[in-house]
Parts: sequence; structure tokens; C-alpha cells
Amino acid sequence: MKPIRILLADDHTVVRKGLRLLLESQPELSVVAEAANGREAVALAEEHEPDVAVLDVAMPILNGIEAARQIGARHPQTAIVFLSMHSDEGYVLKALKAGARAYLLKDSAEHDLIEAVKSVTQGKAFFSPAISQMMMEEYMRQMREREVEDSYDLLTTREREILQLLAEGRSNKDVANILNLSLYTVETHRGNILQKLNLHSGPELTLYAIRKGVIR
Repeated sequence: MKPIRILLADDHTVVRKGLRLLLESQPELSVVAEAANGREAVALAEEHEPDVAVLDVAMPILNGIEAARQIGARHPQTAIVFLSMHSDEGYVLKALKAGARAYLLKDSAEHDLIEAVKSVTQGKAFFSPAISQMMMEEYMRQMREREVEDSYDLLTTREREILQLLAEGRSNKDVANILNLSLYTVETHRGNILQKLNLHSGPELTLYAIRKGVIR
């Protein structure tokens, strides 16, 4: 079995070394390159074509969000895992729009990073439990304050299945294969889901799924 090849990018040398030791404690994980800033991360992704890029959100010269956009555009097969000190929803949405499949708080990396890397290489999403919990609580608070009903109950059983798969980062084609449906049927369901939930993009759909606890 080929090892999972990882690019690490963080402007703090001590943090990078610690993350490298953590990841390489697993025989199936291999760190093939380290970057100290976003521009260096983009160049090293070009050189090594890693399976996973673990990026700090806040880096000098080129921040992690922009580095992720550039890496994703050139190497869509590279899964992006973000490390951040920020737990607010705005940062998570920016990360998702930049192509992230996982978003971890730095203080939980020791416990979550290995699982996150393995999850994204399997096509799944992963978020720090603290992120998921915070978003669920904030969503419920907003619902109470606005005195509105949650549209999730409007979804059919099939739509809920498709919502989860899409939120995990699966493509429409993947969903069609998993559920043994036609691509047209999946695309129709996806459109209905977005309409019912008043969402407008894949990242917003993923964010909604985190809020609802559909994915973690």
C-alpha cells in the first residue's frame, strides 16, 4: 500500500516539526515537503504533487486560503486540510470556498490531525469537534432568535442522504454511483436541496451540514 504523501505548511518551525513527528508516527503517512509560507507551499505542491496539503490559515507572503486556491486549481487531486486558531463561521466558509475538506483548530491538531488526513484521502470531510459543536449551538440560537422553523424537516429521506454525501465532498457522479442513481437524478435532488434550504453553493451546503450535525 502506497503511503499518503503530505505537504506541511506553517510559518512556525517548531509547529511544523511537531506536526511532522505526529504524522510520521503512522507508518502509512509520509511528509514529503515542508513550507514556511504560502508561496513556498504552492511551489512545493507543484514539485511533489502531494495527496494532502496541511496548511496554516495565517501565513506570511501568501496566506493559506489563497495558497489553497492555487494548489486546488493546479492539483485538484490534492486534498486540503486547514489548521487555524479561528473558530468563527466566516473563516470556515472561506476555507470551504477555497477547497478545504477539513478544518481543524490548532489546539486540537494533536488529537484530530491524523484522522483528518485519513478522512480526506477517503473523500470525506472532517472538522474539529469544537467547530461542529460551536456551529450547531450558534445555528440553534439563531433559529430561536428569529423564531423560524428549520427547513431540514422539508427534506425527503433521499435528499438527506444526498445532502450528507455532497457535504462530505463527494461529486454528483460519486453520489450517483454510491446510491445507484442517474447523474440527472442526483443533480435534480441537489437543486431541490439548495432551494429548500435557501443555499446557493457547495460550501454553503457543507457549512449547513456542519451546523446540523449531519457531518462532523
